[in-house]
Amino acid sequence: MFFLFSKILSFIFAPFSWLIGMMIALLIVKNPKRKKRLLITLVVFTLFFSNSVFIDEALRLWEFPVTKNEALGTYDVGVVLSGGMVTEDTRLDRLTFQNNTDRILQAVDLYKAGHIKKILISGGSGSLVYRNMLESVLLKKYFVRIGIPAADILIDSVSDNTHENAVNTAKILNAEFAGGSYLLITSAFHMRRSLACFYKQGLYLHPYATNKLVGIRRWDIGYLVIPSIESIGYWEKLIHEIAGYIIYDIKGYI
Repeated sequence: MFFLFSKILSFIFAPFSWLIGMMIALLIVKNPKRKKRLLITLVVFTLFFSNSVFIDEALRLWEFPVTKNEALGTYDVGVVLSGGMVTEDTRLDRLTFQNNTDRILQAVDLYKAGHIKKILISGGSGSLVYRNMLESVLLKKYFVRIGIPAADILIDSVSDNTHENAVNTAKILNAEFAGGSYLLITSAFHMRRSLACFYKQGLYLHPYATNKLVGIRRWDIGYLVIPSIESIGYWEKLIHEIAGYIIYDIKGYI
């Protein structure tokens, strides 16, 4: 039920949903004054959420700092949180990599460099429709295919959200690597909620933030004033993550 509820909230909190709602309202409202106010609101809303400067500054406040590899030690397990990274075309027997793939690429690099001895991939389907497409299973197949020994890869294939990632991963780590050192590998904007969930389970993982969305500050005119559809998508990610953190706090998951 919570999984379905989270998907519904993701739709409600998405700026695209708000834009569509206001556009529909414009078609329905007949009163000229209300229609004018609604149109002005829609324009201001669109300009704000499509401006790269505003979303980048908001992301700077939320995203977790990225760690330099030179500052890392060696960890018994690198925990990779999946989520929308890979799907499988069964007709072609081919994997299709999508969002957040920096997490798995960084995990491979860390393993090859000797910073992590084992890789634990946590994540099930995460989809309301394709319940049998388990990301951790698919990613393990990929890791083995590129030369990482199967014995060095552990999976949690039943988790659908960050809370379940922490709960199920904690069971594996406590059973097989109790007292070990762990590295948490996830997106910079997702790291705060992830760490809080693991802390709640009594596990203290060293953060390794990946796929940072915002770079250095820029002042060129195109960046400052030209609307970007990508910015609206980033707002959706950020609002979803902040809302998720608040809901997790209310639920007692963090």
